Amino acid sequence: MTTATLPTLTKKDFQTDQEVRWCPGCGDYAILAAVQSVFPELGIPREKFVVVSGIGCSSRFPYYMNTFGFHTIHGRAPAVATGIKAINPDLEVWVATGDGDALSIGGNHTIHMLRRNVGVKVLLFNNRIYGLTKGQYSPTSEFHKKTKSTPFGSLDRPFNPVSLAIGSEATFVARSVDIFQQHLKETLRHAAAHRGSAFVEILQNCNIFNDGAWESLTEKDARSEHVLQLEHGKPLIFGMNRDKGIRRRSDGDIEVVQLGNGVTEKDLVIHDAHHPRPSYAFLLSHMEHRPGFPTPLGVLRAWDDLPRYEDIMNSQIAEVIAKRGQGDLAKLLRAGDTWEVK
Repeated sequence: MTTATLPTLTKKDFQTDQEVRWCPGCGDYAILAAVQSVFPELGIPREKFVVVSGIGCSSRFPYYMNTFGFHTIHGRAPAVATGIKAINPDLEVWVATGDGDALSIGGNHTIHMLRRNVGVKVLLFNNRIYGLTKGQYSPTSEFHKKTKSTPFGSLDRPFNPVSLAIGSEATFVARSVDIFQQHLKETLRHAAAHRGSAFVEILQNCNIFNDGAWESLTEKDARSEHVLQLEHGKPLIFGMNRDKGIRRRSDGDIEVVQLGNGVTEKDLVIHDAHHPRPSYAFLLSHMEHRPGFPTPLGVLRAWDDLPRYEDIMNSQIAEVIAKRGQGDLAKLLRAGDTWEVK
């Protein structure tokens, strides 16, 4: 008896012959390269992958992935992905979506997929703008953002995607940046290893309609002062000289402290990505909105103790079939009140 072994896959195996039609310099290229590099490492047959998208620049993703895929309609990628995963739980289903696609018309679909803990991985490309339709403000655009649709400044407070995901009690929530390639790949690996819903916000640039969207984080001289790299079990430290940290206050809130003068790493918050309650991760997700606080990157929450929606659904179906036998669709359609149209 011989045991079949999976062929060794490479990045090239996940590339297609389609011309990549994003603007030169778009952050989507970096995200595509990272995904195509990580997928071969997962030990999953290529025919088990499905990439689903909605509408937007990011939603061309399935064309460039040599896997099964669906380019669906605006905002509905989570709904389609839920159906695929529920009926075919052995498939590896990933969603490529944008801040407008997932958080505007698709907002409810995103929320409900996450709260159900469907085993789907969501990559939300966040460039703070509607790029495909040429530069209107999006649900993540800054307050008073001047765009083609808001020439005097937007009046909406922006969504925080990771806060929204944590508020939906997503069991895995992370954040990375398009050009931080090693960090992005490692974040994707963590997401792939998670069984339930995995939500990854990827901060990216739109050099045509919103250039410099995240330059306060991506500029080399600014990164160390404005970025907090999250590592499970490690203290929350940042700064060019790693001399700043996050400490818990007596009232339960957090504060930025300078190390030294009696303040040591032992006084800092130790990152616990596996905390069963989402309150700690939610606190982290709001840090960047406060003066002097950094933006956390990495895995904010990874709690894998909840059952997946598809497992519960298929278990329920199996139990009903065991009790009542296989259903009869024709009999069901003719049951109860019927009308004959002549």
